[in-house]
Formats: sequence, structure tokens, C-alpha cells
Amino acid sequence: MPVGWDTSNDEYDYVPLRLPRDVSRVSASLRLAIQAEFHGWELTRVRLYPDGSRRVLLRRRKTGHHVPEPTVR
Repeated sequence: MPVGWDTSNDEYDYVPLRLPRDVSRVSASLRLAIQAEFHGWELTRVRLYPDGSRRVLLRRRKTGHHVPEPTVR
């Protein structure tokens, strides 16, 4: 996880994702919107690297029941 991406919080679950450089901005946006809509994740941070790949940090409030981890393919 990149420096400065603090995930030590008792209120939220965090998950880092890596988006390859061949994923377009529109496609990435749609995929992340689906995760937000159906699984309660919200976008916390995005970092774009020189090779075109992106690192994304998602979060959601902790719940008492299991919710699947996001997958962006």
C-alpha cells in the first residue's frame, strides 16, 4: 500500500485495488461504481502511476455480516 494511505480505523473496512494500465478511465469508473452500488464501497483514494496503472483504495463502514471483497477485472 502506498505511503500515507492509512487504513487503521475501527469504523471502516479498507481494500486496496490495482487497475492495470489497459483499463480505460471510463471502464474503471463503471467498475468502481458497480462496487459502490451493490456492495457499499466508496472511493477513498486514487493514485496514477507513470506506467498508466492505478492504485485505488476503497472503504465501507464495518458491518456485522459478511460482504464480499470487491473484484475489478
